[in-house]
Amino acid sequence: MANQIILHSSMKYFSTNQQSPLADFREATIRGQAPDKGLYFPEQIPLLPKGFFDNFGFRSREEIAFEVIKPYVGDTIPSNRLQEIVRDTISFDFPLVKINEQIAALELFHGPTLAFKDVGARFMSRCLAHFVKDNTQKVTVLVATSGDTGGAVAGGFYGVEGVDVVILYPAGKVSSVQELQLTTWGGNIAALEVAGNFDDCQRMVKQAFADEELTNQLFLTSANSINVARWLPQQFYYFFAYQQWPDKDHPPVISVPSGNFGNICAGMLAQVSGLPVQQFIAACNANDTVPAYLASGSYTPKTAVATLSNAMDVGDPSNFSRILEIFQQQFSSLKKALTSSSVSDSQTRETIRAVYEKVHYLLDPHGAVAYRALEDYLQHHAEQKGYLLGTAHPVKFYDVVEPVINQPISLPDPVQALMGRNKHRSQIAPAYSLLKEFLLAKKR
Repeated sequence: MANQIILHSSMKYFSTNQQSPLADFREATIRGQAPDKGLYFPEQIPLLPKGFFDNFGFRSREEIAFEVIKPYVGDTIPSNRLQEIVRDTISFDFPLVKINEQIAALELFHGPTLAFKDVGARFMSRCLAHFVKDNTQKVTVLVATSGDTGGAVAGGFYGVEGVDVVILYPAGKVSSVQELQLTTWGGNIAALEVAGNFDDCQRMVKQAFADEELTNQLFLTSANSINVARWLPQQFYYFFAYQQWPDKDHPPVISVPSGNFGNICAGMLAQVSGLPVQQFIAACNANDTVPAYLASGSYTPKTAVATLSNAMDVGDPSNFSRILEIFQQQFSSLKKALTSSSVSDSQTRETIRAVYEKVHYLLDPHGAVAYRALEDYLQHHAEQKGYLLGTAHPVKFYDVVEPVINQPISLPDPVQALMGRNKHRSQIAPAYSLLKEFLLAKKR
């Protein structure tokens, strides 16, 4: 695994492509992606200080989160401001809810856009606002989304002075609620509906960052989980879950719905730092690039296919390179810490229906994939227990879930507020030239 030391103010980040200078947290956040097109990764992974878990159940979430993130931020943000950012980031609940004797759900959908990505988006937006407050040039945040990222980023950055947001999403491949969360903001938020899949959107975003002619004219950064300020704070809720875990002598198995692999990568980083975890499960849908890799040892990106769990429809997950970095490219070490399985759409529907009928707990399609993968794992490890990450409120996928349970889902207030609002989006083909034209036109 990566070297582990307790860090001070000099935390630096290197590029996974090894061809860029080191950067501090500020530069890595503003750049988003390293100049050599690699992902920024911490030079060392900090160990949790001795006594971190003493009286853990009585510590505040704000105190825990601050102590986790401070080594990664270093001296780029004053401690009092970082404490405010952390407080704003996690100002909602993260309950660990028991489903049955072996399985619980960590509900991460109690934030403003009802998805786990609220944590990363809120943290990043506040960090970036701090970093660019004295800039004369406007920053353009460019992001590709397979569902929830765009809404969370839009919510996090809406109205932030000096920042424009441009969101690319695949036409017909996000849920109706997700589309409303992407397209009803206006103001400094622009949405582009791309006639393609998520990989097309992500490819176009990467081309923009690689285009020197464009980056010489625009101050571009990314809010995808490739950005360290989006990725790293996702560690927080793994610690919040352990705070609520009833059996500290037997760490949990954690099943994570996995698409671009930023979420599970953050959890594995927390584990290397000292968080007790029995096993990680990367729960995938039909996009099975990583399950196939762990089975064969050969990593072969695939074309993404559309599924019910659309936020996981990723055929070439960017953050998997970071997971490999955690384990220093050692396949045998990775395979001990991570298992992965693929769950079909029919199994997803079956799981939603079965869990709802048995215990009246309602899973969204992504949570259902994670539940099924965890249930299958525990059948072979009956002495263990675990939890899944409930990454989105089921109402965001009411058009999938309601026909399965044969009844309507009551609408939370944030969704009711969206109904009837006008969509604002531009429709484009999956061609980078069109994205570049749009971005330059906004500049004018």
